This record gives sequence, structure tokens and C-alpha cells, in this order.
Amino acid sequence: MDAGAQYNPRTVEEVFRDLKGRRAGMIKALTTDVEEFYQQCDPEKENLCLYGFPNEQWEVNLPAEEVPPELPEPALGINFARDGMQEKDWLSLVAVHSDAWLLAVAFYFGSRFGFDKTDRKRLFTMINDLPTIFEIVTGAVKKQAKEKSSVSNHSSNKSKSNSKGVKLLSFFFLID
Repeated sequence: MDAGAQYNPRTVEEVFRDLKGRRAGMIKALTTDVEEFYQQCDPEKENLCLYGFPNEQWEVNLPAEEVPPELPEPALGINFARDGMQEKDWLSLVAVHSDAWLLAVAFYFGSRFGFDKTDRKRLFTMINDLPTIFEIVTGAVKKQAKEKSSVSNHSSNKSKSNSKGVKLLSFFFLID
């Protein structure tokens, strides 16, 4: 499986476009195409991964055979927990791992093409402005939108709600 076969993004904008396409495909798998996704994740099959592609498509497949793979691999074995958990919890778990994979792929491209601190910070800001797949799958995006509109006059609450994501992503992109 070569999830990066279509092109190798070299600029911040290209890496961000790649991430957004992969993210859109994974969101589609976990929301719109959830029944098809669920069926493809048969626990009787081998270790499966959810791949998102830059063209907004998704695929459940075995991991790459080459070691090390060209790109970081998504979470392995997403199908094994499917029947042992409530569906919404399982989808949330896959969503969290999908978010981590997207960051790993973006960081891989940033490292490969030597993004400096300014480029990493710009990419981080662009990524951090998007809701996570987890937030979308769990409905937290809708809850946050309601909370933000009801407390828009209280800037301290607004900055507090964003601080966790900023700290986590800062770790990945701002370390020299």
C-alpha cells in the first residue's frame, strides 16, 4: 500500500492540501460511508488499516509490505476491536488514530522537505484551524460551536478550549 503514490507535496500549502484530502476521505469513511466501512473491517480478516488519500478517497487494506514504508502507517488492526466495543466508541477510537496518522504524515513531509520553524508553525496553524476527525465523528464540533456562540464575550473561555490542541500540535511542529 503506497498512500503517497499520487504526488509528494513539497510546500506548506501542498502538504496542507494533501492532509485535507486524506482527512476528507477518512471523515467520509467514518460518517457518510460508515456502513461500508464497518463491513470492510471484519475482525476475521488480518490486521487492517484505514487509509485516506489526497483525492478524498479512503480504503481499508493491509499495511505496506515494505519495511520501512515510504509513509508512516495508520493504526494497525482497527478491525479487531470492532465487535468488542459499541460502534460509536469504536468509530471514535479509529478517528483518534486517524488524526494521529494525519499528523504523522504531515510531519513526515515537513521533515523530508526540510521545513524550517516558520514553515512548521504555519502548517501547524493551518492544521489546528481544522476540527479533528475525532471532533467530527463524536459531534464535539457542533458542541464547541454552540459553546463558542454562547460565550463569545468571554475570551478566557475561548482560549482555554483551544489550549489542549495547541499544546499537542506544538510538540510535533515547533520543536527545533
